[in-house]
Amino acid sequence: MSNFLSRRNAPAHLKKGKAAENIASQYLQSHGLQLLTSNYRSRFGEIDLIMQDADVLVFIEVRYRKNMQYGGAASSITYQKQQRIRKTAMTYLQKHGTHCPARFDVVAVEGNMQVINWIKNAF
Repeated sequence: MSNFLSRRNAPAHLKKGKAAENIASQYLQSHGLQLLTSNYRSRFGEIDLIMQDADVLVFIEVRYRKNMQYGGAASSITYQKQQRIRKTAMTYLQKHGTHCPARFDVVAVEGNMQVINWIKNAF
């Protein structure tokens, strides 16, 4: 998908979503997290970022919203989306044989990509 996003004719919402993921990754790395992979896919769905925070494996959903209308970025993560992320995380853990603590974080990017809200243990 990254090749698709690099094309000039990629839809604007996909370009903004990728930009939000890049901003979130840089922000989290500046707070000491180490990027392991991005856009991890399984048959259940996708996890935007997988990072290491000391001894904790962190599965991160990045959401971008231009404004707070309809509740903003963080509130757009439905229960069904959470379940897909959990299943995808289980696939990652099984595939990589990882046996460390894990958590699910959300990074909500809003406005003109200037407001970043990092929610640890979001679900």
